Amino acid sequence: MIRSMKRQTLVLSLLLLCLGASISRADQFVLFDVTFTFTHEDALKSKPNQSHYYVRGDMINAQRPKDWTAPVDYRNGTVHVRLEVLEKPAGEQPTTWSVCYIPNKGQNHGYGCIGTGAYKTSGVHEKDIDMTSFWQNKDIVWEQGIKEMHLVIKDDHNLHAHKRPDPAKFFPTKVRMTLIQVSKGAKYDSKLGPNQP
Repeated sequence: MIRSMKRQTLVLSLLLLCLGASISRADQFVLFDVTFTFTHEDALKSKPNQSHYYVRGDMINAQRPKDWTAPVDYRNGTVHVRLEVLEKPAGEQPTTWSVCYIPNKGQNHGYGCIGTGAYKTSGVHEKDIDMTSFWQNKDIVWEQGIKEMHLVIKDDHNLHAHKRPDPAKFFPTKVRMTLIQVSKGAKYDSKLGPNQP
């Protein structure tokens, strides 16, 4: 009887330890992972806004949280941006992407954007961005969640690429872009991210 109670106490202690570990572990999820080719014609024809690539429907994670503040706080966490430039015109023209969060409910301007940073060559470009530091992040009602994402190709002076007099320096391009949302107090763990060949 005493041995049985000790065994139950041990099992219960291990269970609580495991539960505690799972609650305190780093939480992160892939918001989207898209690979696409973008031509000058695509940029001109994209609607409602030119130079925009729209991440909607089944392109964005259907399991993303409805509330980004609770029970897990992603709003005050970070976002890990992984941009893999697969094809880019020759010439090392500095290029960047604005990556805009379009909420289910906005305020003021109604959306906010991070930036990939300028790049000149193909290859993998990665960075972590604080979710409270980017442009217009307070214009999103984070408790209502994110509806879709808009990816906007630009030069390093924030000019939309289709407005440039030299679009051949930007198009065509092929990229794979992945956004991983990381909870407050946690660090991005590449082992929990998408498979990357």
